[in-house]
Amino acid sequence: MLALALKLGLAPVHFWLPEVLQGLELTTGLILSTWQKLAPFALMIQAAPTINSSLLVAIGLLSTLVGGWGGLNQTQLRKILAYSSIAHLGWMVLILQFAPSLTLLSLSLYIIMTSSAFLTLKTNNALTINTLATSWTKSPTLAALAALVLLSLGGLPPLSGFMPKWLILQELTKQGLPLSATLAAMTALLSLYFYLRLCYALTLTIYPNTLTATA
Repeated sequence: MLALALKLGLAPVHFWLPEVLQGLELTTGLILSTWQKLAPFALMIQAAPTINSSLLVAIGLLSTLVGGWGGLNQTQLRKILAYSSIAHLGWMVLILQFAPSLTLLSLSLYIIMTSSAFLTLKTNNALTINTLATSWTKSPTLAALAALVLLSLGGLPPLSGFMPKWLILQELTKQGLPLSATLAAMTALLSLYFYLRLCYALTLTIYPNTLTATA
């Protein structure tokens, strides 16, 4: 289980993921964040029935906490997306043993949203929060689309990223785990905070245009 968690970048063996993703260009980072997750996740789904459910819930909650907490003080967009990946995978592992279909739904939506986020950032050529401010002047339509994608990744209703979290919280409550559901919902607020910060930089700030005085 820990070996698969290491491959997926789950807490507490997540330390390699933000550093590696930071050193990659956005296209390679997109592959690492999406395609590379499929093989270990397939193995984890098959092994889940034989694993202690308390271990899966603990790893899931720890990952959502680390993913939310770690992204708060970041200015590099690739590191923020890495911590976002840790948090999203924590949600999937949290519900893996109780409702595998929800895990697959979450994984599918995560791949679509993360691909959209990486591609819009690549189109804007944005690597830090500061460079996001130039996006609105380059292409307002693309900036608005990027903001919607980021808010969806944060799980803000009524966007599509909210649906899997809602269903997971509902299923955890049905399984008699209201405390785990409450903790997961609280950690989701951490992720939402740094996504809102990105949206603020993207849509509500204007890059300063310094004009040189002509003699």
